[in-house]
Amino acid sequence: MKKYFTLVLIASLLTSCSSSKSDDGSGNSSIPVEQIYFPPIDGSNTWETKSITDIGWNQSAVQPLLDYLNVKHSKGFIILVNGKIVMENYFNGHDAVTNWYWASAGKTLTSTVTGITVQEGLLNLDEKVSTYIGTGWTNEPLAKENLITNRNLLSMTSGIDDYVNGVYSDDVTPSSLNYKADAGTRWAYSNVYVKLQDVIANATNLTFPNYFNAKLRDKIGMNGIWFTSGNNIVYTSTTRSMARFGLLMLNKGKWNSDIILNENYFNTATNTSQNINLSYGYLWWLNGKVSYHLPQTQNTFNGSIIPTAPSDMFMALGKNDQKIYVVPSKKMVVIRMGDAADNTNLALSDFDQTLWTKINALYQ
Repeated sequence: MKKYFTLVLIASLLTSCSSSKSDDGSGNSSIPVEQIYFPPIDGSNTWETKSITDIGWNQSAVQPLLDYLNVKHSKGFIILVNGKIVMENYFNGHDAVTNWYWASAGKTLTSTVTGITVQEGLLNLDEKVSTYIGTGWTNEPLAKENLITNRNLLSMTSGIDDYVNGVYSDDVTPSSLNYKADAGTRWAYSNVYVKLQDVIANATNLTFPNYFNAKLRDKIGMNGIWFTSGNNIVYTSTTRSMARFGLLMLNKGKWNSDIILNENYFNTATNTSQNINLSYGYLWWLNGKVSYHLPQTQNTFNGSIIPTAPSDMFMALGKNDQKIYVVPSKKMVVIRMGDAADNTNLALSDFDQTLWTKINALYQ
């Protein structure tokens, strides 16, 4: 009988150890299953950490990753696993308290605030944009302008021409917003999404920054401000603040038990939003789809955007390689801020693929 109880105890312990790991579908069981940690929002800058060895990752892969980030003009880099900091590194004169711009990665902030406005009953995604900001906000015939809904702005399917006089344009003054196709029939990466900020301001009777601060920034302990740069409205913050937003999205819009963004909108925003560019949600890029489009082109490319990265990853991507990668299967958020990795202005490049090859080496 004593031998029987000993065997039962051993079996129980083995089962417990096995259940403390998760399988990401690739046979890798290195990510611990535990409750997601959220850093306090009291401004203390406290954030729990875990070491590479604590989670069973490969310490020898750390330095090659850091060397690559450094030579590729990075400024801030963070990896969170289950909300805890596993890597946090700064380069090229940057530090933890210095703000840096998000560029188009900040589109996802506008997407999130749009969802918050919807859940408060102040905004209807299927209502035409002109209901909120008036007619004449484009240079289109009125009948065509009135086809454009808030959902079209979120999914980049407004039908507005992304070129003016043959040159790619980010100008959102009415004279530059010309008809190209009926809303919903053409996907084109365009700065016209920023009109959602005007929609939100009119729907809430607050300035967009004030509404953003009250409903999102301050609720998750971010710092940062919006500023105007040319035709763009750009967000700037610390690398940790970008990581806080990534952590919110890893937890499907909840900060601890506080619902910032409801899960229904989150799920829609981080899945394919239309049938033209399968790798695009509501201002989020999606990995692992069968095809994708890139900015400034109407070509369809087969395969996943970043083949070396996890297929369930969704991404906020900005000019000069500002990155938020969210990987639900690994309970992981990866942040990269800095200058252009390869002296180009593209949000996606070979840099992403090589970076993920080096990140993969940490846990494979």
